[in-house]
Amino acid sequence: MEARKVPIVRTSCHCNGCREAGAILQSLPQAPPILDEDEGTRFVLYRKDRVDCLSGCDNLAEHRLTPSSPTRRVVAACCNSFMFLDFTKGHWITVFADRIDLAGAARSAPKQGRTSAMFFLRLMANWAKMGFKTPNIDYVHKEIDDDGRPKD
Repeated sequence: MEARKVPIVRTSCHCNGCREAGAILQSLPQAPPILDEDEGTRFVLYRKDRVDCLSGCDNLAEHRLTPSSPTRRVVAACCNSFMFLDFTKGHWITVFADRIDLAGAARSAPKQGRTSAMFFLRLMANWAKMGFKTPNIDYVHKEIDDDGRPKD
């Protein structure tokens, strides 16, 4: 994966969905940890038009907590490493912080605290810069279940 330019924000999510999905995905065979000590998931948010999959796309598989969920978590099915979260209705991609070099551009992203007003302001400003477009991430074509098995 390649991410360009400065991210929107760095944050850690503690919502029920991220905690539930983190527990499921880190329990897959040979999967590395996702949840940190306080059950948060560290993320770096980028505009979708600034992230590309350069190789290994055929190994990516999505997991949704419910079939109708607009949020999908994507893992590299070859090693069950969590890669990113895609809110399909949004203009951003939420990359798992362990997949980003935080010594590079991701480090310069503003760190999001507990207040959400600045977070939403940053999201909206970036969306405006994109012309209010919502790109699709179209390189994930597989699905996995809670046990990491491919879905039909």
